[in-house]
Amino acid sequence: MTVSVEPTSVEAGETTPTQALRPHAEDAFAHELAALAAQDDRPRPARWKLSPWAVATYLLGGTLPDGTVISPKYVGPRRLVEVAVTTLATDRALLLLGVPGTAKTWVSEHLAAAVSGDSTLLVQGTAGTPEEAIRYGWNYAQLLAHGPSRDALVPSPVMRAMADGMTARIEELTRIPADVQDTLITILSEKTLPIPELGQEVQAVRGFNLIATANDRDRGVNDLSSALRRRFNTVVLPLPESPEAEVDIVARRVDQIGRSLDLPAAPDGLDEIRRVVTVFRELRDGVTADGRTKLKSPSGTLSTAEAISVVTNGLALAAHFGDGVLRPGDVAAGILGAVVRDPAADRVIWQEYLETVVRERDGWKDFYRACREVSV
Repeated sequence: MTVSVEPTSVEAGETTPTQALRPHAEDAFAHELAALAAQDDRPRPARWKLSPWAVATYLLGGTLPDGTVISPKYVGPRRLVEVAVTTLATDRALLLLGVPGTAKTWVSEHLAAAVSGDSTLLVQGTAGTPEEAIRYGWNYAQLLAHGPSRDALVPSPVMRAMADGMTARIEELTRIPADVQDTLITILSEKTLPIPELGQEVQAVRGFNLIATANDRDRGVNDLSSALRRRFNTVVLPLPESPEAEVDIVARRVDQIGRSLDLPAAPDGLDEIRRVVTVFRELRDGVTADGRTKLKSPSGTLSTAEAISVVTNGLALAAHFGDGVLRPGDVAAGILGAVVRDPAADRVIWQEYLETVVRERDGWKDFYRACREVSV
């Protein structure tokens, strides 16, 4: 018996942007980038896919003359985005600084996608990031067989960006050991990367720049040297100024993530999103929204990113184990996990908040009961 196998459009092991769990920005928003490029008649720096104006419009959102709606990727002060974009058009690197959850990585990715059309030239900073991740490594089979050569050299994302005039990204720069961080000094000041083993160097071509992200609140942070910090123009990304702005950010990202996971849209979910944001902001600020009651803040950051995670998890619970309607019980456990990081101190803070604030708030009885059930 002969069995025929129908050909597929994707070979084994490959993925298309629509199959990817989290498509790169340049794939997920390809139609917006293409629409901007088609109508962008402003001057563009060397090797930029869009003009600085179009890059800012891509991040902040707007409506093009042909009616194309550009969705906002970042909700915040316009001037910060304009400064970040113009920095990339100069010879100074960009450092996006902020507390966890202020969309540093998100902004970094979308900037690279809009400027270079490729956000994948990425170095993820950790305590174990080696110097080779920023400079270059070696294919040891080639090295042993033929000695040092360009064929044996494995370029880092930064080296590739320098050679091609692209934008490189380094995430969590302050998590990288200080001696490895300083590898960037020559790259950013001289715009060259020496390869002493070959007696050669790679010079950055026009269009190259680098975006780094960092925060100084988490544990395991390595301060940047003054010499390295001078090579960056620093833009501090703040937390959302108002509850309405934060609710809008959370709702947009939950909708995007939910669609990528094939989760149904939750009717009336905005009420629970607003409740989660309110809890996070009050505990984060150490005072209730009306300013009447002072609160103790837990050890966690309670960032916007964590609020997005709590609501997304609640949406999945409602879809798979409920009736599809996002309810207080669906978000209660997620809030508890976000608030209570220190089982001793944070649990006391959470209990006090439940009893003194949540219990007495009009319309929050169901939420209070749901939180009490998961807190015992």
